[in-house]
This record gives sequence, C-alpha cells and structure tokens, in this order.
Amino acid sequence: MNLKTIFPFLTWIPLVKNTWKDDFIAGITGTVVVIPMAVAFAMIAGLPPVYGFYTAMITPIIAALFGSSYHLISGPTTTSSIVVFAIISKYANPETELEAFISLAILISLMAGVIKLLMGVAKMGKLVNFVSTSVVVGFAAGAGILIAVKQLKHVFGIKVPLGSSFYDILKHIISHIEETNVYVLAIALGTLIIAVLIKKFIKVLARLHMLIAMILGSVITFFIGGENLGIDTVGYVPSNLPPFKVPNFSFDNMKMLSSGAVTLALLGLVEAVSIGRSISLHTHQKINNNQEFVGQGLTNIISSFFSSYVSSGSFTRSSVNYHAGAKTPFSAIVSAIGLMIVVLFFAKYASYLPIPAMGGIILMIGYKLIDITYIKKIIKSSKREFIVLAVTLIGTLFFELETALFSGILISLFFYLEKTSKPNIAVFGKNDKDKFINIIRDDSTQECPQLKMIRIDGSIYFGAVEGISNYFSELYDKNGGEHLLIISNGINFIDLAGAEWITQETLKWQKSGGGIYFVGLKIISQDVLKDGGFVKKIGAHHFFKDKNSALSAIYKKLDMDFCKTCKVKLFAECK
Repeated sequence: MNLKTIFPFLTWIPLVKNTWKDDFIAGITGTVVVIPMAVAFAMIAGLPPVYGFYTAMITPIIAALFGSSYHLISGPTTTSSIVVFAIISKYANPETELEAFISLAILISLMAGVIKLLMGVAKMGKLVNFVSTSVVVGFAAGAGILIAVKQLKHVFGIKVPLGSSFYDILKHIISHIEETNVYVLAIALGTLIIAVLIKKFIKVLARLHMLIAMILGSVITFFIGGENLGIDTVGYVPSNLPPFKVPNFSFDNMKMLSSGAVTLALLGLVEAVSIGRSISLHTHQKINNNQEFVGQGLTNIISSFFSSYVSSGSFTRSSVNYHAGAKTPFSAIVSAIGLMIVVLFFAKYASYLPIPAMGGIILMIGYKLIDITYIKKIIKSSKREFIVLAVTLIGTLFFELETALFSGILISLFFYLEKTSKPNIAVFGKNDKDKFINIIRDDSTQECPQLKMIRIDGSIYFGAVEGISNYFSELYDKNGGEHLLIISNGINFIDLAGAEWITQETLKWQKSGGGIYFVGLKIISQDVLKDGGFVKKIGAHHFFKDKNSALSAIYKKLDMDFCKTCKVKLFAECK
C-alpha cells in the first residue's frame, strides 16, 4: 500500500516550503476567530469553556494530518455541541453532575470516532450521499432555533427549571417575563448589536466581530459592577494545555450512549464532507470521502484522550481559513498552536466574560444556522423536499435529536425510492419529419399497428417491478400478441428481480405470437441478464445494438398480409 494513503500529510508537507507564509497568516487569523467560538460552543454543549479550547487545540492538528481536504478546519461545532448536550443531559445534569457529564461527553466522542474510523476503513464514504441537503438544512435550522431558545434564560436573566424542553422554556420565559433582569438583558442585546454592527459596517474588523463584541461586553459589565447587578461571568478558566487522561470506559455507559454516538458520527461526517466539498468547488481539489472519514475518526479518538469532546468540520473556521489565503493544512496546525499560546498566557482574562454577553453571541450563532435563502429555494422548488425539511426541523425542536435526524433521512429515502419505483415510460412513433419521437410531443406522430415502441427511463429493480408490471399488463390486455420494442438506453440498471420479471413477461408475449425486444441496453444493465442465464431463456436475438437493425429484424416477423393493407407505412421496410 502507498505510504501517502496511510499518511496523507506526506502529500502536502513538501508544499509548505512555498506556502508557509500564506498558511501562517491564515492560521493566526483562525486563532483569533476561534477564541469566542470555542467558549460559545462549550457552553452550548453544557461544558466549561476550557473544554472548547481543548477541543479547538487538538482536533485541527489530527484532522490536518489525516484528512483529505486542504482547507477544512476541524473543532467544536454548533450542531455537534447541541447534540452532545441533548444526548448527555438525559443521563447527567451539567449543573449538578458536571464531572459525570464531562466524562460521558468525552466517552461519546471516543465512540463516535471509532464509528467514523470503521466507516472510513470499510470504504463507506458514499453513504453521505444518501443524506439529502434538505435533511441537513432542516436539522441545522432546528438546532439553531433550539440553541437560541436555550440561551433565553441567560439573555433575560430568568431562572428556568433544569431539563426543560423547547416548549417548556418558551412557556416559562413568557409566563415569567416580568422577572427579567434589565441589566442582564442590556448586556446580552448590547453585545449582540455590537457584533452585528461591526460585521455589517466595519469590514476590516468583520472577522473579529464576535471577539470584539465579547470584549466590549466584558468591559461594560466590569465598569457597571456587573456582579452586584446579577450579571454572572464565565468564572475560572485553567491556563494549561489539554491534559492526557484515559476516557472512563464503562460497558453500561457505552451501551447507553451507542445510539447517540451513531447520530454524532453520521452528523459529523455529513458536516465535514459537505464543508470540504463546498470549498473544493472553488479550489478544484478532489475530496476523498473515505479518507475524510478516517481523518475525522482518528481526530475524535485521539482527542478524547486529551480531554476533548466530539468535533467535526467547522464551516465558519474553514471558510475563514480559505478566504485568509491558506494553501495547505499547515494553516490548521498554526491555528491550533496559536490557541495553545493564547490559553497559556491569557486564559485568566476569559474569566471576566459575562454569561449574558455569551448568550447574545450564541443567539447570533443560532441565527446563522438557519439558511433562509436555501429554505426559500426548497419551498419553491419541491414539495417533497419541503416535507423532509419540515419533518427534520420540527422533530429537532420537539423530539430527540437523533430521532429527528434519522426521521428526515428515512423520509427522504422513502421519497427517493417512491420516485424511482415509477420509471417514466414514453410511447414512441414517427412524425411527418421522419423522426422517432414521443407521441405526446408532436400531433403528426404515428404508431405502427403491429409494433409498439416505448422508452423506459429509470431502473428495473425490485422496487420498480410492480409499477412497470402493471403498465405492461394493461398494454398486453389491449394489444396482446403484438410486438413490443423497448428503447433501453434510459435503463440505468437491472437487478435480479427485474431480470426475472423481464424474462417471464417476454416469454408471455412470445406465447401469444408476439415478442418483446430491446435496443440500446447499456452494458451494465446486461450484466445480470447475461450472468443469470436470462438472455439464453429470452433469446439473444431479442437484443439489438441499434434501432435500424432491430426494426429490420422485427419487420420480418410482422403479418405481411396486414402490412399490405396498412396505410401508415412507418418504416423503410414498409415502403
């Protein structure tokens, strides 16, 4: 096996001697950007801020070394964080059982990593293609709303009962709105407004809008004496590198977290591969899904031994990395090392961050997850895709997150199978311009009274056999005994059930004095027919490469007496 397959970093490391300046600048930019995000994501996950830092330090390095994308930056993400909180909070409350909560969060990261790695080794990268964009958009929108609602207690300064659901939080906030702490609300909204204004009007500082807003929010809180006004701060943040610690293995805990780990693995892979692909549209780099699975798997496994929780590809950081001029994954390593330096020497200042300010920033992060433009496009273009999006979004708000995700995937697959189970069947004839064409497209088109021509667009597989069989039954009842030519270049593949049906149907028409013939059948569609011995049963003379040879051979089998009285004279042989 090629060493570069096992160690992908061997491919890009030689490039660094020419790109290190661009990568260094992009890396430093990434360090600044990740500081507020790491704190925010950790809070979303129900973890102390330092775990956001730990995850943002370790995971980019491993993903850079073993992933396939040159611009994808891994680390804590919004969706993964909300899923971690939703799963772990069922078994441990972060406010009363923090140590148990952290332990389970790190364990599920390890489990998700193992699942990702195994999927990559098993070459299951194509599975991501079966998760429709509507599912991802719906899940992200639902997660964004859920994140925002869960921050309302920090924005209004209203205590909400532990473990409250989406509906319960809204109901409690509305019914206790008179308890709002105006100072808390002012800091939260003030921080949010500052971030929005900087991003919109000060383009030079746009990438730092969250960091600047949080710093200003902290300064304002300090000067007004926030602690005396009921404004809580993040508190002590350790200024040390991620400590090595073996995750707390427990069979009972692993069994309990298994379904959640699968959800995190699937969601993380979809997220990472989607981001890598979106950037590759601009860079023209070929993304290897299987290698990305392996890279993400190793990232979660190794980082879990360094007190990190589950990570995936970060859209924001990856986008910033690309636009900052990064050329190789070396920029991700620079970013991680830069964050280590910041935490070692400046972590103490993070303790002054007001929780309401973080709440305001998280409101913005939640809003960014709602892709309004794409949702409008889905609503306009496809009712089915909208149903998939709506089910996933509503499920995210009111049910378990894994239930919502898998429900969306199952419904999208159902719609796909339903669509492919009804291949389009068009009836062909010849028009007055002597061209073969679908009869519904031209009023001058005529059909041969003895030879029916149809084109099947789709696959003949177990899911489609019933629908095609019904069409052929109606056709046989109306025209039993005549000949049927199937224009087959639109048939993508034929499975065993399809081959069985084709054979039985052809023999049935042959017994009635007619026959079914195929022209232009793709080689891949012939594999099962040939390997299964179905071509022998049907007769090799029923398969043709081109239309002219097919019509010439079939014409000889027609009723010549009828042909003499026929006024259509559709084929060259007729004339």
